[in-house]
Amino acid sequence: MIGKYTMIAAIIISQLVVVSSVQAKKGNNTIQDLIIFQNIPQTETIAGHSFGLKAIQRYEDGHFEHTTSGVKWRSTNPQVAKVDQLGKVEFTGKKGSAQIKVSKGKLKDQIGVRYKKQGELVKKKGKRYDVINQAIKKMTLEEKVGQMLMPDFRTWKGSDVTKMLPEIEALVKAYHLGGVILFHENVVSREQTVRLIADYQQVADKYGMLIAIDQEGGVVTRLQSGTDMPGNMALGATRSPELTQKVGLAIGEELASLGINMNFAPDMDVNNNPDNPVIGVRSFGENPKLVAKLGTAYIKGMQAAGVVATAKHFPGHGDTAIDSHLGLPEIPYDKERLKEVELYPFQKAMKANTDAIMTAHVTFPKVDNTKVISQKTGEEIALPATLSSRVLTELMRKEMKFKGVITTDAMNMNAIAEHFGSVDAAIRAVKAGTDIVLMPVGLVDVAKGLVKAVKTQEISEKRIEQSVERILTLKIKREIIKEETPQPIDKKIAHALSVVGSPAHKKIEKEVAEKSMTLVKNNHILPLRPKEGDEIVVLGRTYLTDLANAVKKHHQHITVIEASINYTLSPKQWEKIRNAKVVIIGSHTLTVAGCSLLNPQMKMINQVMAETSAPVIGIGIRNPYDVMAFPTIDSYLAMYGFKTASFEAVGAVIFGKVNPRGKLPVKIPTLDGGILYKYGQGLTF
Repeated sequence: MIGKYTMIAAIIISQLVVVSSVQAKKGNNTIQDLIIFQNIPQTETIAGHSFGLKAIQRYEDGHFEHTTSGVKWRSTNPQVAKVDQLGKVEFTGKKGSAQIKVSKGKLKDQIGVRYKKQGELVKKKGKRYDVINQAIKKMTLEEKVGQMLMPDFRTWKGSDVTKMLPEIEALVKAYHLGGVILFHENVVSREQTVRLIADYQQVADKYGMLIAIDQEGGVVTRLQSGTDMPGNMALGATRSPELTQKVGLAIGEELASLGINMNFAPDMDVNNNPDNPVIGVRSFGENPKLVAKLGTAYIKGMQAAGVVATAKHFPGHGDTAIDSHLGLPEIPYDKERLKEVELYPFQKAMKANTDAIMTAHVTFPKVDNTKVISQKTGEEIALPATLSSRVLTELMRKEMKFKGVITTDAMNMNAIAEHFGSVDAAIRAVKAGTDIVLMPVGLVDVAKGLVKAVKTQEISEKRIEQSVERILTLKIKREIIKEETPQPIDKKIAHALSVVGSPAHKKIEKEVAEKSMTLVKNNHILPLRPKEGDEIVVLGRTYLTDLANAVKKHHQHITVIEASINYTLSPKQWEKIRNAKVVIIGSHTLTVAGCSLLNPQMKMINQVMAETSAPVIGIGIRNPYDVMAFPTIDSYLAMYGFKTASFEAVGAVIFGKVNPRGKLPVKIPTLDGGILYKYGQGLTF
């Protein structure tokens, strides 16, 4: 795929100068109108004692951009409302109304403001403010399709993409890309990330780009710098919508400062299958009402920061035992059960006006029993939700009344890529009702394939325009618009440096980590009050150094024992364990399958418990379910993730510096299917 991109990009680059000169001759850059941005009906309502107005200029070809050069602002009644030359309106406190006027040469517009208890806008009405439909009417078919494509450029010719490359610039322009998704490889430092994103917006064709990322917090964290929030299941353990909203706001503020304007979060799957290999601690928990309450709080925080929030993975990926990155999972339930469990959080997210929803590459045969032939096996398979019009159009749009943007999950995941051709999959997804095709396999082929599908009437152009209207509506709502004069890059970088990883955000990170610590079991062992010379053994393998460092902060006499790759211990290590006053063991599993008594890690933990008379404290580093394999352990703490703040919190809890307050957001079963600990279990000192 990369080789093909490179060849096509080289051809495009050689023609860029010609294309630019042709466009100039066509006169597409003639400014046709000046509009106060807040007069556009799709902009969010604003109110307060002061607010900022912006002006956009609309061009002959229908596209628009923010403008500041040569723009003049004035108020018709400064006794009620004053306006400066940056468009900032300040109310004096006197009741009344005024018109705020803007001009640029002969072009003019105005908007009403009034003050009662606070300032309010009174938008003007008229055809001139329907900028979205005017833009769509003048877009080419290729431009419309481009708005629906969101590829990733993680690497290029074997190297991580950390700066704009000529080949990528050519593809962005040639295929009129509406967005791009960034990954860990692309966001190394704050300064580098700001520059890369600014370059994407600079080279974007006419319209601002959606710059997306998966910054859920916890195990799905892409940024390599900044605040490291503990994740959704940790938030589930706190039971706090207020704290969850703070997390959403903090993550949103950090992303916005970098220029990232769309987050594929929160995960609103109900994790009611303990052996789920792909969701797990990414979920707020197993209770649909808890997931809904915390998920909507996260959305409110994220969107308050001006960043697009995306509830995922519709209609639900929580009750699967197959990872859709690797295979095609099935949810066997009927619609009534789905409404009670899987769909419940998404319905609440819609009512909370989430900007977007991501679909799941999961089959729901009792919602859509359509059969298709797998390109992998040649056999009949059920149609995944991402490609199902019964799921996306009939269920989500018509029954559940969702009006926002629908995006697919990554189209390169095996659940789609193995069973469908890349172009066929994209066409099916668009016909089903998706607005954004995320990470298409073979960008050029998919772009051309979708255009061809419209020309051959397999997809109607009206269907394409419905998606483009939703995408442009979202871009206006979140002010994702190209700027005539972008802010200087140094100012953007300075702002990002002050926001990303700020003390205020680190404080929230610490609060979540501490309030999420869940003491599941305690046989009068914790908190530890060791004597100065007491030897504590810290044992494990994965994240052992982090756990040991957290313990060292509170007690100096510790012995760190790293198990072998097979979780075996040497005679000398066994001697240290038997002579210890306390043994702290960190366990780490991805799924309940890792809790089998045959698992070498679990065999070692049970052997330690049998061989020593010292108290043994278990730390479930990631999955709270680990205790299933060693239920007779003396004490057990669940920490839900491996972020630094969580390790610091677990150390503080062990030694009584922090009182554990978390409650299990999932029940913990026994190995034979019973219940070991109920949902809501959580002890304190």
